[in-house]
Formats: sequence, structure tokens, C-alpha cells
Amino acid sequence: MTRPRGSRLVAGLTAFALLLTGCSSEPEAAGPIKLTVATFGEFGYEKLFDDYEKAHPGVTVEGRVADFETHHRQLATGLGAGRGGADVVAIEEQYLPKFRQSTDKFSDLSEFGAQGLKQNWPSWKWDQGTADDGKFVMGLGTDMGSLALCYRRDLFANAGLPTDRDQVAALWPTWDKFAETGEKFSSRSGGVKFADSAGTVYTAMLNQAQENYFAKDDTFIADKNPNVRKAFDLAGGMALKKETAAVTTFTQPWTVAIKQSRFAAITCPAWMLTQIQEAGGPELAGKWDVTSVPGGAGNWGGSFLTVPKQGAHRKEAYDLAVWLTAPEQQKRIFLESGLLPSALGAYQDPAVLSHTSDYFSGAPVGKIFAASAEALRPNYRGLRDGEVRPVYGHALGRVEEGKQSIDQAWSQAATEGRAAAAK
Repeated sequence: MTRPRGSRLVAGLTAFALLLTGCSSEPEAAGPIKLTVATFGEFGYEKLFDDYEKAHPGVTVEGRVADFETHHRQLATGLGAGRGGADVVAIEEQYLPKFRQSTDKFSDLSEFGAQGLKQNWPSWKWDQGTADDGKFVMGLGTDMGSLALCYRRDLFANAGLPTDRDQVAALWPTWDKFAETGEKFSSRSGGVKFADSAGTVYTAMLNQAQENYFAKDDTFIADKNPNVRKAFDLAGGMALKKETAAVTTFTQPWTVAIKQSRFAAITCPAWMLTQIQEAGGPELAGKWDVTSVPGGAGNWGGSFLTVPKQGAHRKEAYDLAVWLTAPEQQKRIFLESGLLPSALGAYQDPAVLSHTSDYFSGAPVGKIFAASAEALRPNYRGLRDGEVRPVYGHALGRVEEGKQSIDQAWSQAATEGRAAAAK
């Protein structure tokens, strides 16, 4: 699985509104039913497509996989042109506020009976996929990225810290305690950094707050929001003390840092475990473990399946989306690919709750991530979230590189963030 999430934003979507003003075209004439499903990275669907075709003679399903940036850019272009889009298209949660402004380009899944599926998801997940006060169902939830903390047992032991996951969790009931643990680790680690980057610490903290960059009326509040400032100061403080490896998540340096054991801890949503495993390779099997994140919950990522209006087989596309997001399929995807289900009947299923990871020292990952999901509070993403969020990430990067103090970086981010929010 290669599914980089919220930290990889698309600068090229600044022309988003213009792209969506293009005229639509009529669907192609009816013919053999071939459905296309467009995702970013692997969603674990290939085997499911085969099963769906067997159960639905006359229907063929084809997957289209692109990287995170390209996928959402192509969706915007296809919607604007009124053609060329897939029948079923995944949208990551941070892009929903923008695409939600163009519901005229999407099928209202209520037309096909989607309102009857509402009970399948937690209320916050269902609400994320709707518009018009819940009357317009835009997408059905796939996975979610409930948070945990991945750590290296051997590196913790070398620094004289506990390695048992319950004892490790007890080290950091709060983020302040997490920072204290990082300082203690760094003083004993012989040069190994505590965390991968200030950015992942910052992101995890923000994702525990109900509001961060924008209030629910879409007013920019980042420069006055104590949640944002606290996260920025704590993460920036760890960077100033050189307790982070200063590697950007999902980049080649990040992969190399994992393989070379250059850091010992990382805030990790469920979908990231596969990436850590792929980066570390078999030689690090059994050295990583998973425990709860400070604060006990949080979410980083998660997607929805939508049905653009331009498709020739919208009802059939809806039926496929319903099947792919049904609890039984979500459970299977988790057990095979590690993507945590968002459907209640899936992430509360005994098979999910009892699932463990051999690579991560037998950690009860199903139980850990499901508990995080149960306790999380969703946060609001504003219409300009995609433009503002990178501003603060870059600011932390300047602190990490020693180019600015925390106050200097904060001041610049506040100015640039407000400007980005006003575009």
C-alpha cells in the first residue's frame, strides 16, 4: 500500500474553482456495463473487483490508480470538462470541503437510497460525506486514519526506557509528557532522534482539536487558536532541541531514516503501518511496536467513494460503491491491507478487534486503532484548508532547519496563512 495522506497537498489546485466552471456533457450512450473506480494509491480493491464481477454477470470493473496529487487534480479537471472521469471516484477527507462546493457535479446518492445506510457509520463519518445539512449524500466512507504511536522497542531499551506497550503509553498521557519523554530519550540515545519530524507531532496534535485553522463558519482562526499555537510551540520546541530527524513524511529521506534506524517514534494512523513495514524491510520485523497516542485518540486521513454525475451508469456505480464500503468488504480490506474500516459493523467486528501484527511485535493493532476511533472527535476542515495547512508545515520546517526561531516562524505563518485563507 502506498497512500500518502494529508501532508502531501496539491499546489496545482489553486485554479480549482475555474476548472469546475466548465460545461457538462451528456453521458455516453448505453452499452455493456463497464465501471471504473479511481483511487489514489492502493485501496485493496483488486481482489474485490474480481468477486464483484463474479456476483454480477455482465459487469466489469476496472481500477485507476494515481498518486495523491495527480488523482485529485484529475478529478477537478474531469468535473470541469464534464467527461473523462471515473464512474466511482475516491476523495480524501481534506478535499471534501472544496468538492462539496460543486455538488452539482456529483450524484446525490440519496436518489439511490443512501439515506438508508446512515446507521452503517459513526455520525461524524457520515456527516463528512454529506452536504446541504445532510440532505445531499455526496460520498460513502471507506477507511479512516485513527491515530496510534509506533515506536522502536530496541531503541527504547537502549535509552533505558520501558518497551512494554502499556508501560510506554503510560509515559505520555499528554503531549507535554510526550515531549518530556523525547527529551529523556535524546539524552541517552547516542544520537538517535526521538521522532521523525516536528510535522507529524504537530499534525497529530491538531487532529485532536475540533477546530484548528478555521472555525465552523469558515472564519480563519489559526493565528488566534490556542490549539494551533500549543501544537506549534511543542513540536517546534522538540525541533529546536534536535530531537527530531527532520525528515518529511513519505519522502525518500523518511524511508531511508526508517531503514537506518535514525528515529524511534512516529505518530501513525492505521494506514501508515504498511509504509513503515515497507520502508524497514524484514530486518526490522519485531523491532517496531504500537501503542496509544497521547490523548488516546485522533484521526489522520480517511476517504469517501463518490459518483460523478457525468457517468453513464450512475445507479450501477452507486451499487458498486455500496458494496465496496459495506462492513464485510471493509473488514476484509483491513485484514488483508491494514486500512482501518470506518463502518461500525467492521471496526467493531471481533475479527478486526482481535487482529494483531507480527511485524509490529504482535501488537493488537485492531484493538488499538478501534479504541482510538471510538474516542476521537472529528475536526473541521475549512474550504481553504489545503492552502493554509502547508504554510504552517513549512514554518515548522524552517525551525527544524535552524533558519528561524519559533516566534519568527509563527509570525510568518500567521501572515501567510491569513493571506492564503483570503484568496
